[in-house]
Amino acid sequence: MEPVEPFLGPLHDVAVAFTGLTGVPVDLPNALFLRARLAGLPLPGRVSAGGSCHLLETADGWAAVNLARPDDLAAVPALVALLGGAGMEEPHGAARRAAAADVAAHAQLLGIAAAAHGSARGTRAPVRAERGGAASPRGPAGLRIVDFSALWAGPLCARLLGAAGARIVKVESTTRPDGARRGSPAFYRWLHDGHESLVLDFASGAPAEVVAEADVVIEASRPRALRRLGIHAEEFLAARPGRVWLSITGYGRDEDRIAFGDDAAVAGGLTGLDRAGDPVFLGDALADPVTGVFAAHAVARSLVGGGGELLSLSMAACAAALTDSR
Repeated sequence: MEPVEPFLGPLHDVAVAFTGLTGVPVDLPNALFLRARLAGLPLPGRVSAGGSCHLLETADGWAAVNLARPDDLAAVPALVALLGGAGMEEPHGAARRAAAADVAAHAQLLGIAAAAHGSARGTRAPVRAERGGAASPRGPAGLRIVDFSALWAGPLCARLLGAAGARIVKVESTTRPDGARRGSPAFYRWLHDGHESLVLDFASGAPAEVVAEADVVIEASRPRALRRLGIHAEEFLAARPGRVWLSITGYGRDEDRIAFGDDAAVAGGLTGLDRAGDPVFLGDALADPVTGVFAAHAVARSLVGGGGELLSLSMAACAAALTDSR
């Protein structure tokens, strides 16, 4: 199986740039591989290291379908039916008669994270910045960063900014805690050590109050979900100079498609090759930590440049940035 290292040149450059801005070194081996080591995950192949994402051969290529949640598994018969399968046919068989883009589109229609291999390459920059407020240059040290994100990409960004002296406040819902809590406790502690933790009733208005006190917000939600809570990125940025809003999504804030680390990596073409020359997964949900490093650098660079920006990061585009460099 092809190693990860040949893809890492652009990520190393981003990590070095972050260090130049903050003085904080980025330990890329731990950022990328610590979770797999601590959890004892196997090497991936056609199935991801975590076991939920599957590479399916299609009529014209390959597609990743990520069955990460119970609802995803329950939707598999409907996916097979949409692909023209019959009875108890397995998704692998139905997928071979369909185009990769159709497999991904049908899965996404059912709420399953899925992507055609390489479909995000050359589609957009990893980071898009939009001016939303006045500038006031400063570094991360001493700033209050409110982190609404979960799992890996956003929390890794918060960890790096916390190492640069920011005060991190992790916010979770009473009804929907961070799914990473169900994984390795040691890895969760590594991500969140030293951070303040708030568990809030999101229906109470408390999240908006926490945001009002922040200098930087990290989130990984669809914009409409936060608006329903009375939280608006545009109002946050306009209210005080120098603020930064970081939005991490699978494909950008203007896309409703969901993504997790493994399928986003496949969308970006961040895969290896087996002996037959066919794609296999690389590492463990690589688009997550790759995006986390890109995100930390984007926030640090924005703050030093004055802030007042909404930063939109696409996990698939961050993965593609590594692939496109080869």
